[in-house]
Amino acid sequence: MSASDRAKLVGINHVALEVDDVGAALEFYGRLCEFGLRSRSERAAFIDIGDQFVALMQASGNGSDGARHFGLVVDDKDTARRALEAAGAHVFPGRRLDFLDPFGNRVEVVQSDQILFTKTRHVLRAMGLDLGKTPEALAELRDKGIVED
Repeated sequence: MSASDRAKLVGINHVALEVDDVGAALEFYGRLCEFGLRSRSERAAFIDIGDQFVALMQASGNGSDGARHFGLVVDDKDTARRALEAAGAHVFPGRRLDFLDPFGNRVEVVQSDQILFTKTRHVLRAMGLDLGKTPEALAELRDKGIVED
């Protein structure tokens, strides 16, 4: 199978999390981050993240298996850590910033300037962000042909 026979990964479109109470999930995540809703129903809410979203889906039980997680990209990981601690979230020890939300979902938080993930200037402007990259992240982006000098 050649590369032209396969789709190319572009980014994360959405992540769906099972929660036992959509309203409580929105309240929890609202304590951590400012966000808008793409849409909301009694059993689901869609948190808008520029060109991506997180779906909170009401489930009948706790489906956490300890391995499921998703990665959130933030502008400032230290600020996120403080917000998580203030919200009483279970934050795992160590250099990484992993936590469990009140519904058993594991989340990894990474800082935008330190990773390969990037957004176009147009998307960043629409989100009201002006973010840079560390020299290491820029080198990785250059190596992959994503940014030019």
